[in-house]
Amino acid sequence: MEDPSGLYDVVADAGVVPDGLNLVAALTGFTDSGGAVSQLGEYLLDTLENTVVAEFDADILLDYRARRPIITFDQDHISEYQPQTLRLHLMSDELGQRFLFLHGFEPDFQWERFTAAVIELVQLFHVKTTTWVHAIPMPVPHTRPIQVTVSGNRIEIIDALSAWRPSTQAPANALHLVEYRLQELGHPITGFVLLVPHYLADTEYPATALVALESISSATGLIFPTDRLREESRGFVAKIDEQVETNAELGRLVHTLEERHDAYMEGAALRSPLTDVDGELPSADEIADELERFLAGNRPGDDFTDGDRPA
Repeated sequence: MEDPSGLYDVVADAGVVPDGLNLVAALTGFTDSGGAVSQLGEYLLDTLENTVVAEFDADILLDYRARRPIITFDQDHISEYQPQTLRLHLMSDELGQRFLFLHGFEPDFQWERFTAAVIELVQLFHVKTTTWVHAIPMPVPHTRPIQVTVSGNRIEIIDALSAWRPSTQAPANALHLVEYRLQELGHPITGFVLLVPHYLADTEYPATALVALESISSATGLIFPTDRLREESRGFVAKIDEQVETNAELGRLVHTLEERHDAYMEGAALRSPLTDVDGELPSADEIADELERFLAGNRPGDDFTDGDRPA
């Protein structure tokens, strides 16, 4: 394997980063249900003081044809080029507590070398703990709190917060490998998987960013401003509820998901909040059918703006 340090440049004096900070990681890529990771990154970078500490080389790690950069075409010329970025930021929370935030694109290539590079940075800055988040679609109702599956080696957090603990195989993302390697080294690592209502997975669902922040707080003690997200979440859910009230088929779907969720959370015999009364997971086709029925109720003229219409 080539030298991992060739993947990134430290662009700030290492002395400006105190030893023993918490590292938070959130990468966009394979799945970002509800826009959890993208909203989280945008919210933190917009609302908190931050400085770029290190930047990864997109030309090495990114497949540009899969995730094309954005250009601005102004009548007869290109006025702006917006490349994909992957950066390590030094940030301060609402109380002035500093932490490191790794955010940007999920690498398409050289995962082992990227993981080794992250470990180098963890060791360079004597990182105290690492916490990362992502979100996946699940047949759960929006009328119940978003639950999380917790992984890693911090058992107290897993015991306190992990609502669903499956034994399964699933496609990995790059931070799964980072977690796996850091766990081998005995470094304190926590991963949060948000279980997002499948019928809202392709839209920006503000509650996902809120739960991501709450999860990070529980693992790190960091405190974040959340008033704006809470207000946006209330408004978004109110619009979804209006749709449910006027769409009988969607109402039945949500009611069924509520029953499954509540039975599981009350300790019933169901293996997970996702199974039906016979203990079987809905098939991909069944989930797709449910989503299509939901979308059928959201035609032009409904009371959604383009930014918050379920996609």
